[in-house]
Amino acid sequence: MKNVFAILLAGGEGTRLFPLTKYRAKPAVSFGGIYRLVDFTLSNCINSSIRRIGVLMQTKSTSLNRHLNLAWNISRPELGEHIFPIHPALTRDGDLFHGTADAVFQNLRLVEGDITEVLIVAGDHIYKMDYSKMVQHHRTHHAEATVAVFEVERARAGQFGIVDTDAEGRIVDFAEKPAVGAPSPRHADKSLASMGVYVFNRDVLLATLSPEAMAAGDVDFGKNILPKLIQGHRVMAYDFVDENKKLSAYWRDVGTIDAYFEANMDLIGVDPLFNLYDRNWPLRTYQPSDPPAKFVFADEIPAGRCGRALDSIVSSGCIVSGSQLKRCVLSPRVHVHSWAEVDDSVLMEGVDIGRHCRIRRAIIDKGVSIPPRSVIGYDLEQDRQRFTVTDSGIVVIPKYSHVPNPEGIVCLTTPPFPEPHKA
Repeated sequence: MKNVFAILLAGGEGTRLFPLTKYRAKPAVSFGGIYRLVDFTLSNCINSSIRRIGVLMQTKSTSLNRHLNLAWNISRPELGEHIFPIHPALTRDGDLFHGTADAVFQNLRLVEGDITEVLIVAGDHIYKMDYSKMVQHHRTHHAEATVAVFEVERARAGQFGIVDTDAEGRIVDFAEKPAVGAPSPRHADKSLASMGVYVFNRDVLLATLSPEAMAAGDVDFGKNILPKLIQGHRVMAYDFVDENKKLSAYWRDVGTIDAYFEANMDLIGVDPLFNLYDRNWPLRTYQPSDPPAKFVFADEIPAGRCGRALDSIVSSGCIVSGSQLKRCVLSPRVHVHSWAEVDDSVLMEGVDIGRHCRIRRAIIDKGVSIPPRSVIGYDLEQDRQRFTVTDSGIVVIPKYSHVPNPEGIVCLTTPPFPEPHKA
């Protein structure tokens, strides 16, 4: 894999995940307690022995930059390894990247030299995949481009790019979010969906991403490049092989608040489809020097205080002080004070829950302090006046929010911060 260069697409506004993306890029959003979304794709690359990686950024990249520096400064440049951020240079019209293909086009100089294949992946999906197997499949079948695919119900075809293949596995048609998807060769009630993971021969990529193509508006791989490429090139499909070793493949696009919440809740099951504890496929991230999690007070229930967490993930540095958690995901340094009850919630780094709070089905962003006796998730109409609430009833409290105290005092959760600018 030493001649493979990986381009990780980490740009985009992430509007569907707002307000979690108000101050950060989508790949920098916390997930599963200690991780960021970008960690899963980068771990896939490292576990696949692909160690030449460029991370294409666009907006609100400060948090992501900081995380890459803290967690992924593991390369050996003298061995040809590198993981580095790539920021866009303003084009003549004053804009940034126009699409996935345009983002790669503006950085084609990165794939010069001894690069033979270019792997293109998104930085905001949750899955485990050995990309080296895909590259070998690409080489074995003498492909000029290869698209990773997985089966979805045909009724969901409108959410994906759908491919149609011949008996050899060569892609003969590609439709972006069609109303009716082509049937999968193996199951007529399913379609083959693109995962947004591509392998290109370097020369083919350079020829395809030409200034003429960009000028014509061919700025996105799914919408523009692949439909045209299959007409005159050998483009193969590669069936996704899940390294979770489960009966059903796990791939999640956590692009909405509801999808993000459900993916976090999946992790707390007895035998979740996505295994965080697999030593054969380590997931890397930044691990701060925090003390162990602590649970204090063991008085009789229900009258007394008892610090406990059931069916939950609790990260380092957390203190559960005489409070009860059920089906929760806690990032580092969360403090839940006495007599609080928190159910079905995601609490990000540094969240502080006051005494006697009652919270359920909530996502509370980094550094937020919830005043004592607050009630969140029980009266959604009231919550909508203060916070973001999804159609399914998930309450989201973002960074730098004003959380009203039940006694009428307005508490600023963190110091004021200016609105972000594109950078």
